[in-house]
Amino acid sequence: MRSSIGTRCSTRIDADGSGRTRGPLRSTPSVQIRCGLSTSKGSSKPVTGCHGLRSVATAGAKPVFRTLFRAVGLPEAIRSDNGAPFASTGIHGLSALNVWWMQLGIVHQRIPPSSPQENGTHERMHRDLKRETTRPASSSLRAQQRRFNAFRRRYNDERPHEGIADRTPSSLWTPSSRPYPEHITPPAYPARLEIRRVSSAGTFRLHSQQPFLSQVLRGEDIGLEEVGDGIWNIVYYSTLLGKIDERSLDITGTK
Repeated sequence: MRSSIGTRCSTRIDADGSGRTRGPLRSTPSVQIRCGLSTSKGSSKPVTGCHGLRSVATAGAKPVFRTLFRAVGLPEAIRSDNGAPFASTGIHGLSALNVWWMQLGIVHQRIPPSSPQENGTHERMHRDLKRETTRPASSSLRAQQRRFNAFRRRYNDERPHEGIADRTPSSLWTPSSRPYPEHITPPAYPARLEIRRVSSAGTFRLHSQQPFLSQVLRGEDIGLEEVGDGIWNIVYYSTLLGKIDERSLDITGTK
């Protein structure tokens, strides 16, 4: 069987707190990261990262992603659920982590709530991971990480996958051609957009008003474009965050 490999490099991620250690930590959330190129008959995505963390806070997750991006490059898109640290309940699901992804030119794809089937291949991998590494869990984070690492080796390099003609994911995968930039490039908006800087309180100026947008964008420049009678698009880098009505100041976020 031949598989045609596409040109889009995408990443699927998950953060799970169901693994329980038997020692003082009691809980071992982990971030699982798969990235690679899709094939027409299945998936060639290896598990490029699986790291035990003390919490699912951005402070712990971001260094994991930074290390991975430096090693294998940037994906075009990242698909995740709507939980922390990937998203929030704010406008457009903005979080400190996905704002950083936008700055890196990565499209964040959020699956609909309660729709794990939208991330089906990753969910199947996740079930295998939990079954093989957390039942029972290890007595320390270091010991748990060794089991995560062993699973990655088996999954990527040893175990044949039926969906890719019994080959291994690592045999089909190549890193992204987009290198990780050590410095963030500020957004460059088209001339038709009006530029506003988000205040330390998470607000921005619209005529004489200061509507609230998001705390995670404080100090960042956004673009405003009037697209209707008093209706403005709110843009951050290349992402449409939502629309605001200048009369009511209601902001409608996009999905």
